[in-house]
Amino acid sequence: ILVLIKVHACGVNPVETYIRSGTYSRKPRLPYTPGSDVAGVIEAVGDNASAFKKGDRVFTSSTISGGYAEYALAADHTVYKLPEKLDFKQGAAIGIPYFTAYRALIHSARVKAGESVLVHGASGGVGLAACQIARAYGLKVLGTAGTEEGQKVVLQNGAHEVFNHREVNYIDKIKTYVGEKGIDVIIEMLANVNLSKDLSLLSQGGRVIVVGNRGTIEINPRDIMTKESSIIGVTLFATTKEEFQQYAAALQAGMEIGWLKPVIGSQYPLEKVAQAHENIIHGSGATGKMILLL
Repeated sequence: ILVLIKVHACGVNPVETYIRSGTYSRKPRLPYTPGSDVAGVIEAVGDNASAFKKGDRVFTSSTISGGYAEYALAADHTVYKLPEKLDFKQGAAIGIPYFTAYRALIHSARVKAGESVLVHGASGGVGLAACQIARAYGLKVLGTAGTEEGQKVVLQNGAHEVFNHREVNYIDKIKTYVGEKGIDVIIEMLANVNLSKDLSLLSQGGRVIVVGNRGTIEINPRDIMTKESSIIGVTLFATTKEEFQQYAAALQAGMEIGWLKPVIGSQYPLEKVAQAHENIIHGSGATGKMILLL
């Protein structure tokens, strides 16, 4: 069943810049309108019975027609009610970041309460989502960020401790902080820079979950052998319909209870979207989620 959403806000994700560049593994059919994370109001519902009606406040993690637009078409099973306590900007910041963070932590890392997690690059959309989810699920949460503002935001959103990944010796500081045991899980946003360091931080049986990567890196496999650790890749595109429903139920509870609170970063009108893409790729590290406003 299709629904038509009048778009109020749309999240900008790095993957949209990769797809646009033509270098990404998934090539869209042309003509292509980017954008999957949309929040707005249901404008119309297809012929069959749907859980939604005109006027409902909703968000989605997957549009059919593209989210950088005034109206977006989506399948109703990918659309979710947006609680009154969240505005449209926050609604547009849920989709890919929160579903990805949930998949990385719960599905791929299989985290257990009491374990430690390092979110490497914690101040962006996925990073902050991972901090909030990990804290809600009873983990010891460490984060890294590259700016003072970013570090502050990470601490405000679930991290017990934050480190500046621009400091030369920050890995040593993390090692000192966690001690002999190491870190159970690392959520990695920039594997081509950090993966080798990550392996040295892991505990026995620890796992690095690769969420983001922009190139190649050399690692020493012995670092994995001695600790019997693993490197696990994550892509939201592999998520099944049932898994999406499961994640959505957990995230909906987070909205109701109040631990799921998207942090909004830079905001652009739709006509400035080219500038937004420039800034997400060449910026000095995001704080919060980048949003297009309509």
